[in-house]
Amino acid sequence: MSLMGSIHIGASGLQTSQNALNTTAHNLANANTLGYTRQLVMQSARQYNTISINGSAIARQQLGLGVVYAETKTQRDYFLDKAFRRESGRSAFYEVSTKTLEEVENLLQELDGEAFANALNDLWVSIQDLANEPDQASRQSVFIQRCFEFLTRADAVYQGLVDYQVNMNRTIRDDIERINTIGHQIYDLNIRILRVEAGNVERANDLRDARDRLLDELSGLASISYSHDAFGNVNVKLEGNDFIKTDSINEIAIYTDPLTGFYTPYWENMAVKYIDLHGYEQLNIDGAHVFNLQQTISTEMNTDVGQVKAKLLARGTHQATFEDIAKSQDTSRDDYDPNHYDLYISQSIIMNMQAQFDQLINLVVQGINDILREAALAAEALDPSSNYMKDAYGNPLQVFNLIATDEPFTIKNVIINSDLRQAPTLLGFRLDDGQTDYATATRLKELFDARDHTLNPNVQTRVNIAGYYNAMVSQVANTSSVSREILKNQELTVEQVGAARDQVVGVSTDEELGFMIMFQNAFNASSRYVNVISEMLEHIISQLGRR
Repeated sequence: MSLMGSIHIGASGLQTSQNALNTTAHNLANANTLGYTRQLVMQSARQYNTISINGSAIARQQLGLGVVYAETKTQRDYFLDKAFRRESGRSAFYEVSTKTLEEVENLLQELDGEAFANALNDLWVSIQDLANEPDQASRQSVFIQRCFEFLTRADAVYQGLVDYQVNMNRTIRDDIERINTIGHQIYDLNIRILRVEAGNVERANDLRDARDRLLDELSGLASISYSHDAFGNVNVKLEGNDFIKTDSINEIAIYTDPLTGFYTPYWENMAVKYIDLHGYEQLNIDGAHVFNLQQTISTEMNTDVGQVKAKLLARGTHQATFEDIAKSQDTSRDDYDPNHYDLYISQSIIMNMQAQFDQLINLVVQGINDILREAALAAEALDPSSNYMKDAYGNPLQVFNLIATDEPFTIKNVIINSDLRQAPTLLGFRLDDGQTDYATATRLKELFDARDHTLNPNVQTRVNIAGYYNAMVSQVANTSSVSREILKNQELTVEQVGAARDQVVGVSTDEELGFMIMFQNAFNASSRYVNVISEMLEHIISQLGRR
């Protein structure tokens, strides 16, 4: 090869080494950048010049033309990425569940420094005292006061569950908006990456890193799957449906329930619009739900992935009451459905607690009122003119009244009788013949003692009212403990998979400094090579010039 050609070989070494040094410096500068993927320098030989081909020779006679900086590529492991994103989504799911259960525990155990159990216990003690001396005004006054305190604290606990439900509903909307924003950002990055790489000259590695960071974030919000096409675009499916495609993005819309105000994410392109009988446009999203909340939550089936799904499950579809349990237990109801509780209530942490808690309130309120009503009716049966246990209008005296008379006794629809609140002695507990009514007071006591109640249709153990509350608290505590353990193990799994992924994509400063020394030596070697060729040319030219 000529000396002039040799200079080009040296120059290629200088250029390639300089590019490699720049890439190494870029790696070191971003060693602590979140989501940055280490860039690798790919070098290859230039095409050889063939001098001659000899059939008897082992190889052709060729001259090398130097080295070329082929590309800068990122080193990622598809399977580690997939595992990390799936496990991150699962960890986010159980984090939501755990936090919700902890909030429920706080609401049940403490309320402005007073545990709700104290209110229930105080009511029970007042009934025991009343059973001993039912005609004593002080006992009656304490009983009514304890009923008021019980109802007040019960309302506060239930309202706390409702408030948490409403707050969670707001975060669901925020999460859906964030999902749509991420979708548009990924779609935009697909276009930018395609523009950079269209000439097949360089790779948009930093843009690809930004896209991978968005995929990491998206995987925590919902269950995703994705694939790369030949042009570098990433296509994403969210909850099994197309979300980001090569030429479009399918945004998630939000339906607001007019009764509850709860948000439901749905695929806008799958919803059906129609005109009702009154000429108004209506929207049917029955087949367009983004998240299938009827699925059994299972790690094996990968249905426990994504924080939005966890929030939708925890929040539920409405503010539950004891009727949601009764629909699956009371065969005499017109809306009886043995599957109602399992399908719509049991998987929702908040609704399940609302229904069970409201059932406790109903048992106490309805039970006390029924006992007093039966006492009044029994006295009336003996003497039609009897006013025993009746109010000023001749109706059976009730400790608790309904706010809306056409609805059942729920925590949202019950208040204390204002007349009894002002004059507890209206209870009297003295029969028409002047005898003390121990029987009715004893029945109030037996109401709390009777083991006739179950938490929900799936629980067979029968408990009394005090035991009911304890069983409910234990259920929450046990579920919370299990959820915390699952979350702990899941976070460990994410940490391990993340560490394995960092071994592949992460930047090791020690390793990069070693590469920097190597490329610096290669640059120096190429520089010396060029200097030698330059000196040879100078010597030849100067010697020829003298002649």
